[in-house]
Amino acid sequence: MSRTKVVPIPVMGRHHINAYLLLGRRPVIVDAGTPGSGRRIHEQVAAHGVDPADVSLIVITHGHIDHFGSAAELHRLTGAPVAGHAADLGPYRSGRAREPYLPTGPMGRLMARSRNLHLRVPPFEPDVVVTGETDLADFGISARIMPTPGHTAGSISVLTDHGDLVAGDLVANSFFGLVRGRPANPPFHDDPVGNLASLRRMLALDPTRLHVGHGTPLEPDRVRRWADREQRRLSRLEAAGRLPARAEDGAPR
Repeated sequence: MSRTKVVPIPVMGRHHINAYLLLGRRPVIVDAGTPGSGRRIHEQVAAHGVDPADVSLIVITHGHIDHFGSAAELHRLTGAPVAGHAADLGPYRSGRAREPYLPTGPMGRLMARSRNLHLRVPPFEPDVVVTGETDLADFGISARIMPTPGHTAGSISVLTDHGDLVAGDLVANSFFGLVRGRPANPPFHDDPVGNLASLRRMLALDPTRLHVGHGTPLEPDRVRRWADREQRRLSRLEAAGRLPARAEDGAPR
């Protein structure tokens, strides 16, 4: 199968919130953006010379509103099945992200006050329920869905056979994508330690680039250096008893 090409689809701003179009034997969309973004994504897919009716799958990386907000709309517009992880079925079925959001820093504390993050959006039932590593060859691309829990329990990434990692919110550009090329946490993580462990597992697979939900692609070596610093920061917080994480019952602890 030919190499899978990764094409960013801006949903908000130039790189503030991204979806992705993966081009192989058949096209696949990763993420569906904020509520009301379905038509914009649909039009951008067509602008890249792809008939949206040819889309074979829509992969949702996790259960936050800025990533699954238009999943139902995009499913309706394209007719493509939707894939999501079993651990985030609650948000997908209810149309609401798990709350409260657990901020990773000042940006998250500020954003958690935004009413746009607390909306109820049209729910959806994933046609493909992901529970483990999933080959996407049957959907026309040389890639695998990789479970990467931590940001949410059901966070997933897509790794192409040539090393492009479409990473959702596993890592972001600084200031929610505004500082390009500089690795940082996204505004929220349900389990910061678990997320960092997932990121390290993906880095161990030697990806060529990390294509993120917020910002421009990140270079793996720079992300590795950031991950080392983040490990030290989390260790200090954990030692001080100040490390937030969501318990199994969904409540913060």
